[in-house]
Amino acid sequence: MERSHIHQEVNITDDLMKRINELISHYPADKKKSALLPVLHEVQDAHDNWLSIELQNKVAEILGIQRIEVYEVVTFYTMFNQRPIGKYMFEFCQTSACCLNGVENLMDYTCEKLGVGVGEPTADGMFEVRGVECLGACGYAPMMQLGDFYKEHLTKEKIDQLIADCKDGKITLHDK
Repeated sequence: MERSHIHQEVNITDDLMKRINELISHYPADKKKSALLPVLHEVQDAHDNWLSIELQNKVAEILGIQRIEVYEVVTFYTMFNQRPIGKYMFEFCQTSACCLNGVENLMDYTCEKLGVGVGEPTADGMFEVRGVECLGACGYAPMMQLGDFYKEHLTKEKIDQLIADCKDGKITLHDK
């Protein structure tokens, strides 16, 4: 995913800072960098599910580490978004078991239904389709992740229902 030069307001609220400090407290004082992954998750969740360069710089400042150390992590892991994404990110597993069970056809079908290509948000910002590496649920292939939840044994009919449920606000994205 490419770095975005889109401006994002950095809004580290008191509640968010309290949560960040609580996460940092789980590690020795001289090892604040160890909290980087959970801190990035919290900050991303609080900022429309993406991390601008300015926000990444703020995380580096909070943790007392070099900016490049944050950039390396954000650019390595697909769970961190460097640009605005669709509210409902359909992350299809693209490894062997899912491919053997037709996930590529389901991705194409989903993109066609939504009128986008892989990695493109819909015009209304509601949906995006992404291929990801193994999600560790091979026995339930083909499958995808939607927010914090797995959607398994996918079919075109299940995709249609998921899209409809998202549009109707019936989908919970996070288990918090």
